[in-house]
Amino acid sequence: MAQVPARWTTLWSRPVGWLLDHVLYRTSVTGRSNVPATGPVIFAGNHISFLDGPVMFGASPRAMHILVKKEMFTGVLGRVLQASGQLAVDRAGDRAALLTAKGVLDAGRCVGILPEGTRGSGEASAINNGVAWLALNSGATVVPVAILGTRKGGEHLDAVPRLRRKLHVSFGGALNVSRRPGETGRVSMDRAGTEIRAALARHVQDSIQRTGQPLPDADSPQERHEAVAGTPADHPIRKVQ
Repeated sequence: MAQVPARWTTLWSRPVGWLLDHVLYRTSVTGRSNVPATGPVIFAGNHISFLDGPVMFGASPRAMHILVKKEMFTGVLGRVLQASGQLAVDRAGDRAALLTAKGVLDAGRCVGILPEGTRGSGEASAINNGVAWLALNSGATVVPVAILGTRKGGEHLDAVPRLRRKLHVSFGGALNVSRRPGETGRVSMDRAGTEIRAALARHVQDSIQRTGQPLPDADSPQERHEAVAGTPADHPIRKVQ
């Protein structure tokens, strides 16, 4: 298991995230009161743009360590990600990364994950089971996060939102999942994944209704890009629909 990031890594990066949200962009943030003030929290956000993770990071009332695909950890960007406490993960399945994330949660801290696994419509019609595995094995509270505006209409998956665009981040009602007596680990994980997916999808739709900001086109003609791994390496990649 990789070493859990030091607490100081988010001390400098959180102000940078705030500047991204409120200086470079105009981000409306709601639902902060839904985030527990203490204890481990998993922030599970929908995924429409490469900017979703940084925007969620800057909007959160608590520091978090986000699972980011390992391919991003190269060059200057890689050094910045490492210094800001983000967690490199193999998108093909990475038990080590999940165990590191669990270590963060066991320390009473917060982890961010985009469980859809790929940039797409952002409606959370399917999610990877990694978020369920983390929730079940750490006992952390899960907070669904709706991120809107980071990509619009037919914009390319790699499009950079124009500066000062209005973005929306909403933290939904917290939920807790646990194993039930007599359930196998796989059944528990699939059930927990279904509950988390439903909560995230519902919160995204509620946020759309409240803000009037629609999701981008359901399917872009460009290739979808893997963003985060969702399941331990000794399980096949599974998605909950």
